[in-house]
Amino acid sequence: MFESLLIANRGEIACRIIRTARRLGIRTVAVYSDADAGARHVRLADEAVRLGPPAARESYLVVEKLIDAAKKTGAQAIHPGYGFLSENPVLAEACAAAGIVFVGPNAESIRAMGSKSASKALMEKAKVPTTPGYHGDEQGLERLREEAKRIGFPVLIKASAGGGGKGMRRVDRAEDLEAQLASCRREALGAFGSDLVLIEKYVERPRHIEVQVFGDTHGNYVHLFERDCSVQRRHQKVLEEAPAPGMTEALRAKMGETAILAAKAVNYVGAGTVEFIADPAGNFYFMEMNTRLQVEHPVTEEITGLDLVEWQLRVASGERLPKTQAELSIRGHAMEARIYAENPDAGFIPSVGRLVHLVPPETSRHVRVDTGVEQGDEISTHYDPMIAKLIVWGEDREAALRQMREALERYQVVGVANNVEFLGRLVRTASFSQANLDTSLIEREREALQPPKGEIPDDIWRLGAVAVLSRARDEAAKEEPGSPWAQLDGFRLGAVAPFLVTLRQGDVVREIRAEQTGPGAYVMRVSAPGGQDGAARVPVRFTVGARDAVTLASPEGTVHATVVPVGARWSVFARGRRWELESFDPLDVEATAPEAEGGLRAPMPGKVIAHLAEVGAKVSKGTPLLVMEAMKMEITISAPRDGVLASFRHHPGEQVSEGTELAVIEEKVA
Repeated sequence: MFESLLIANRGEIACRIIRTARRLGIRTVAVYSDADAGARHVRLADEAVRLGPPAARESYLVVEKLIDAAKKTGAQAIHPGYGFLSENPVLAEACAAAGIVFVGPNAESIRAMGSKSASKALMEKAKVPTTPGYHGDEQGLERLREEAKRIGFPVLIKASAGGGGKGMRRVDRAEDLEAQLASCRREALGAFGSDLVLIEKYVERPRHIEVQVFGDTHGNYVHLFERDCSVQRRHQKVLEEAPAPGMTEALRAKMGETAILAAKAVNYVGAGTVEFIADPAGNFYFMEMNTRLQVEHPVTEEITGLDLVEWQLRVASGERLPKTQAELSIRGHAMEARIYAENPDAGFIPSVGRLVHLVPPETSRHVRVDTGVEQGDEISTHYDPMIAKLIVWGEDREAALRQMREALERYQVVGVANNVEFLGRLVRTASFSQANLDTSLIEREREALQPPKGEIPDDIWRLGAVAVLSRARDEAAKEEPGSPWAQLDGFRLGAVAPFLVTLRQGDVVREIRAEQTGPGAYVMRVSAPGGQDGAARVPVRFTVGARDAVTLASPEGTVHATVVPVGARWSVFARGRRWELESFDPLDVEATAPEAEGGLRAPMPGKVIAHLAEVGAKVSKGTPLLVMEAMKMEITISAPRDGVLASFRHHPGEQVSEGTELAVIEEKVA
């Protein structure tokens, strides 16, 4: 085993590798860009080396800088993690040339599986079943039209050099092929440096099942069973679980043997993942092989009791695989949910900002959180917006599902839009609960995945009011410590003056009238939807604890909550949900005025890629207007209402900030 290791990655995978290396007594070296100078993986490592500016192409993707950092620090090996250069044969070749161990397969194996087209041809020779499609080098539009027609719609266009769901488009009609192909190529070129594509038959109601394989330098191979990764949005995985529900022992053995056959075809060494598409009839087809450790590897660790990073390090140092196939077995069931800074209600567009409040559920034998960020860290535009991976384990799928639901209820994130509540709804859908899985699950359950509607409970409004009053009291006490005028107890001669707090969520506004009756005690009245008349006066007592914890007791019951302030907004976590309330002065004209109509603004920082409509054209709500690129993915911006497209404010190629006006839509002229 080598003594020192450089981790050529960032975020949670870098932290994960450091933990395992430390347990094995291996000294670790982290690398970082200027954006990650204070990142968690930098703090955890024994040593850290700056690579350059925030842009990955100037830091994490520069092979020469990584090799130089390894030489300067005496690192004997480089672990690429996943993403960045983990599947780039150039890094593997550079390590070999410098006499540094590359923790992964050799460059020939990476290159063989790096092209989806070439790998499909290779698998066909190895008698591995593949999806019907076109994987040729002729990339002209007309040839691709002919091949799509031959294959039969719907088809799937995929970036040949791609992965992670980028550069992938489903096409249902021949007339949509050209536009989808152009979009796919743009995204592929930006993400992978190549716009070569392949076309495959789109399998209806497909399941995405992958098999974890391992090989060593002594010719030994094993598979560590399968993972079901069918639950996806934008062709990117959202939830993974192992073992795959409904998998028979016979089919498991067949898929495992096929995965090993694929690995042997390229003399594979190290951890790899062979991905299959399976149809409802039980047929499965090779899709691709990821020549690295996968994001979802923890579910395999949980059902096998193994540390796959340790296996990687041992194999890379020349050791034999720690176990044979006969010694491997499955125990229990595991699930993983990817916690992202993204907005599910706006097409899952990424979100950026500071993690003002970050409280994951407590970890235990049944709950694990892999993360590379902490409260106060920034989610930037430069890298993937993953916050963490939430992994749970149970004796069976029902127990694991229960653990996942409870853990998501306890996960608190404030500061960026995130998918925690969406995931909570997702794991409660009928399809997921009953293991009715395929890649269209999210689309199929769209109605059940919408945010719940209905009146906000009165105790949530009261919690918001208590938080507003507590902050006002604390601020007054800081300004005038010891002064009776800083008490804010409503004392007046003859009567107690009530406090008025006005809160809103969207278009819903409530006025809370609070009369203090003692320390931490009020009588509150929340205005009814139609006004104050008829609203009940309710006595409440509250206590404020650490980390914004608030307990509110009333005749209606006791509520334990967390109320997190960000400016005038208050995030209330209670009863397994989050409500976002805003306090404002109803007499402030600017605060109550509606936003100016007609403008269409950027939902996040990015670059304008293309205009999709003509200025002067009549557009309907939902009409695609332009394409933005952010965090290496394309986002289509659509018209928010009917009207006439008056103008675009920015040309293709221009960078824009969040909130920048992109286009102007005027009312239709009769």
